[in-house]
Amino acid sequence: MAMASLLVPALQASLHAGEAILSVYRGTVAVEYKADQSPLTQADTRSHAIILRHLDDTGLPVLSEEGRNIPYAERSGWERLWIVDPLDGTKEFIKRLGEFTVNIAVIEGQRPVIGVIFVPVKHVLYFGVRGEGSFRVDDPAAMHDLLTAPASRDSQDSLKRLVQSAARLPVEHAPHSPFVIVGSRSHATPELHAYVEQKRRELGEVTFLSAGSSLKYCLVAEGRADVYPRLGPTMEWDTAAGQVIAEAAGAAVTRYDTGGPMVYNKEDLLNPWHVVARTVTSNEQRVTSNK
Repeated sequence: MAMASLLVPALQASLHAGEAILSVYRGTVAVEYKADQSPLTQADTRSHAIILRHLDDTGLPVLSEEGRNIPYAERSGWERLWIVDPLDGTKEFIKRLGEFTVNIAVIEGQRPVIGVIFVPVKHVLYFGVRGEGSFRVDDPAAMHDLLTAPASRDSQDSLKRLVQSAARLPVEHAPHSPFVIVGSRSHATPELHAYVEQKRRELGEVTFLSAGSSLKYCLVAEGRADVYPRLGPTMEWDTAAGQVIAEAAGAAVTRYDTGGPMVYNKEDLLNPWHVVARTVTSNEQRVTSNK
């Protein structure tokens, strides 16, 4: 698989970080709050440190939620970089809902090209490479094999076994009836409710699924949801890995305001509203163009 030299450390980092997160999750979770009042736990900081250690040998700079204060004057010269969320879904983590993830992505020319998402509680691993496809791994032995591979050649062999054990996405190919919309469990907005109601008027019966963290991108990538309208704020580390996995599985990720592409390593790391869809239907294009 192309880009394996970057994919392997990202996969290994996500698995090791997931182990550290679970060790905190099974105990008493102490919560601090950042200046913007977003929660921070020991799991966030442990995961961040583990991921940095794994990615250090790649020579690429890292932009992480827990290391976000890098001046744009410095970042603007980064043609290739990692974007990382060490613990996406901290609110779900604190509430012990299990719907939290580790997100790791490679950005090249402001577009995500590799994405890894690990779900520690379910021990499920998703990864995608632009132009090569997306995969879901549920095989603990294959993950352990990769995690413990000591040498470069051994890790490449373990990656091959991991891919062989994986399900290529999407796993569901037929359109749903009723239409399935997935949305945020913790960040629902009036605009999201209005979007769902508009779809009900257009299509009749609609199923709405609530999910936390970057799992919503994975549900669209798997084909279990038709669309994920993110009509609220997100940061680049929330979306980069999920975007690759969705797009490499055949979905489209587009800005809600213009219908254009999402780009990364911007001066302002806040994302525009966007829509993740298995296919961009005429209805989606019309909704987007009217905004």
